[in-house]
Amino acid sequence: MNNSKQPKPTLTGQRFKTRKRDEKEKFEPSLFRDAIVQGLDETAGDPEAVSRFLDVTGSKLDYRRYADTLFDVLVAGGMLAPGGTLVDDGDKSKVTRTSVCVFTADEDIEKMRAFAQVFSKLLRRYKYLEKYLEEEFKKLLMFLKGFSESEQNKLAMFTGILLAGGALPATVLSSLFTDAIVKEGISATFAVKLFKTWIAEKDMNSVTFALKKANMDKRLLELFPPNKQSVEHFSAYFTANGLTELATFLRAQQTLGTRKELQKELTEKLELGEPVKEIAVYVKEEMRKNDISEQAVVSLMWTCVMNKVEWNKKEELVTEQAVKHLKQYTPLLASFTSQGQSELTLLLKVQEYCYGNIHFMKTFQKIVVLFYKADVLSEDTILKWYREAHLAKGKSIFLEQMKKFVEWLQHAEEESDSGEEED
Repeated sequence: MNNSKQPKPTLTGQRFKTRKRDEKEKFEPSLFRDAIVQGLDETAGDPEAVSRFLDVTGSKLDYRRYADTLFDVLVAGGMLAPGGTLVDDGDKSKVTRTSVCVFTADEDIEKMRAFAQVFSKLLRRYKYLEKYLEEEFKKLLMFLKGFSESEQNKLAMFTGILLAGGALPATVLSSLFTDAIVKEGISATFAVKLFKTWIAEKDMNSVTFALKKANMDKRLLELFPPNKQSVEHFSAYFTANGLTELATFLRAQQTLGTRKELQKELTEKLELGEPVKEIAVYVKEEMRKNDISEQAVVSLMWTCVMNKVEWNKKEELVTEQAVKHLKQYTPLLASFTSQGQSELTLLLKVQEYCYGNIHFMKTFQKIVVLFYKADVLSEDTILKWYREAHLAKGKSIFLEQMKKFVEWLQHAEEESDSGEEED
């Protein structure tokens, strides 16, 4: 038997040379910048020529490695140092800045659109640049203090156009909440110009959708210093600057958030079995502080009260269970039905709930009568609901259920009217 070791296999073969045209030239950032600046200057600012230059040059220069320098030059005309100042090499023999950029263009929407088209074409050709563009704009917005007022205005317009066109996500706006620019009022001023452009380029719906998607809708108050972070101040500021739609949107978002918090607190208080009077006092204070309507509160309260119970699955038992459960909360519900519209809101919620929960289909009339006897619902509201204000959901079933009770109410109403006439 031969015990000698076999030689290990080796990989051999032909070594291929990389074709010269496939190699990307490797530059330091300053050399990369110089090549881009020179090329842009040769275009004489013609957008089509700029796009052609950037398209061709991407196969020669390493856009991926120097993406931040590329975007610095296209926006500011040169390479940016921390804080937003342009880097000066101190070499007067070479040109390190270009006039073919966003900051040196006229403060004009058409000029900004032309530059946005250049960016769009560049991103279509080099898709990987999208993430670098987002990072670049987060940085640019943080550097706002280092830019002139005119440069800030142009950047605001340009950012608004890119947001409207989908080239940037709304997450870039997080940089506007940086303390240094918030404190000096730069963030709010910039936001006004940006949102005006965005809305003009698209519409308010696209703005609200993008803000919600990026979770920016709940942070808009942070455009102002802590002592001014109120819905009232935000609304007044943006309304005065012609952005009433944005003010209305924020107010609605804040109200929605407050309602969710109130629902959570109310659920906890009901679970702990806190006295109804104490709960009513707490809720009324929250209504006053957060400007929440009685209709919104009674709707929310109904949901919390009904979610507190594990309902019986047998139709013949659930009615008795529902009446017994709701009876203890009628004083609480009555505290928030002081207006006819609030009563109708509650009645419609009851109809909707009974229709949506099949075991409650025969319970509707019992709940309404209970609420009538406990002064939660008035005669006028019930009659209005029956005649014209009911929902289409389960309409025929619930109207039939209520027929005899409504006839009784109408008869009592007629007797009351005739009694008044005799007096």
